[in-house]
Amino acid sequence: MELRIEEQSRGVRILLGEEVKQRRRLLNALIDIAEANGFNEIILPSIEPVNIYVNKAGPEVLSQMYVFPDKKGRSLCLRPEATATVQLIADKHLKQKKNQKFWYFERCWRYEKPQEGRYREFYQFGVEIINPDSPSCRDELLAMAEQMVALKTDAYEVASAVKRGLDYYTEAGFEISVPALGAQKQVVGGGSYQQGIGFGLGFDRLMLCNK
Repeated sequence: MELRIEEQSRGVRILLGEEVKQRRRLLNALIDIAEANGFNEIILPSIEPVNIYVNKAGPEVLSQMYVFPDKKGRSLCLRPEATATVQLIADKHLKQKKNQKFWYFERCWRYEKPQEGRYREFYQFGVEIINPDSPSCRDELLAMAEQMVALKTDAYEVASAVKRGLDYYTEAGFEISVPALGAQKQVVGGGSYQQGIGFGLGFDRLMLCNK
């Protein structure tokens, strides 16, 4: 169940009751799949320096970021996505470590037109492999992503060579879409970047499958 309050900002929701229970069941299932494949949780900050995204996110993401100065005038933002932060961690702390596997479940924020399946405050489940030691990691991740989507529906489509909208990708990425969701049909997007490979799963959109 979703609640809306007149004073509430557009594109955000209050969730309670059976909706919360269903989301918890789905999240636990996603975590089980990730951890069965050797991934460990990483928890990321919600507020970050804007410069983390300036050279990594594409123009669309940069135009949608919530940006504000802190009390010392430093430019900060609400996290618009998670992979750029994982890349920064990889650069600073994991350069000498191979095949580091992480999963995360985070809130993200983008200022865009709210509609079903697209919210200004949304939830993203993702997995990342830093410094992968085998080219088969791509196939492993795509298989995992399909398994996760299949928790909610078997009517999905896989595109294994697509241009992604974030500047840090180094080659064609992959996407999984659920046509029944209409305009907001993409539920998974991922690919390779300088430090590794990963994908993000739109948790809110996956929840809409089979509703």
